[in-house]
Amino acid sequence: MKAFHFALLFCTALCACNTNKHTSDAYGNFEAVETIVGAEGTGKLLVFGVEEGMVLPADTIVGWIDSTQLHLKKTQLQANIKAVLSKRPDAQPQLQVIKEQIARQQIEQQRITNLLKAHAATPKQLDDINAQIAILEKQYKSLASSLETQVSGYNSETQPLQAQVAQVADQLTQSRVVNPIHGTVLVKYVERGEVVTYGKSLYKIADLSEIILRAYVGETQLGQVKIGQQVTVLTDMPDGKYKEWPGTITWISDEAEFTPKIIQTKEERANLVYAMKVKVKNDGSLKIGMPAELLFSKK
Repeated sequence: MKAFHFALLFCTALCACNTNKHTSDAYGNFEAVETIVGAEGTGKLLVFGVEEGMVLPADTIVGWIDSTQLHLKKTQLQANIKAVLSKRPDAQPQLQVIKEQIARQQIEQQRITNLLKAHAATPKQLDDINAQIAILEKQYKSLASSLETQVSGYNSETQPLQAQVAQVADQLTQSRVVNPIHGTVLVKYVERGEVVTYGKSLYKIADLSEIILRAYVGETQLGQVKIGQQVTVLTDMPDGKYKEWPGTITWISDEAEFTPKIIQTKEERANLVYAMKVKVKNDGSLKIGMPAELLFSKK
């Protein structure tokens, strides 16, 4: 009877082992492409609508850095530009005076020409009026050139100021905190009201809709994998079961490395392996750091 019970227990244990037994081709942990969003300006963080676990759309303004001083500087620069431009001479009235003188002389020129044809004027009178018109035209050209030079000089004087205005406008744009990608906030580094400086980390975000399994394969397995290959990813479930996920190999390292400590035993860490990345669609249950196993093909 005892022998029967022992045999029954042995068979039960053997069946249980066979039920959970499977052979994986590779092991690894999930990771994501993480982006650390930093401040592009310096000042007090007046608005910051970011919390850990929050899902943020791409290109969304999530914060504002105090830009009062930048606005004041821009206003001052614009006033300086206006003051410089106000010094430009008004060329049109000055040139108009000479234009009118030339027009009157041209009328006189025509009158003398007609008189000369009727032998009522002398050639000298026509020569004198022609000379006067020539002098006025030279004066007109000289004045126009002088005024143009003055206007150009004042315009050039405003160019450095215009460049400063553009620089301040760019800095004002950088006072906004714009979320660069659609994703989930993983870590929040600052709080509203803190003073931040250029480059200071504000929060970390990652798109978890697709997650990456970084796994490792031996040299003898390299011939079984290729970029674009469809594979099966296994994650642990209760009662020793596994959930299957379809995955795609997106990268295979071309350099060998020692097996990471988090993956295998001390003896196996002495072996050289090749890292690979498998992209997996995530329904929200896969988390960064979770372990997983990999099957190159259905067993």
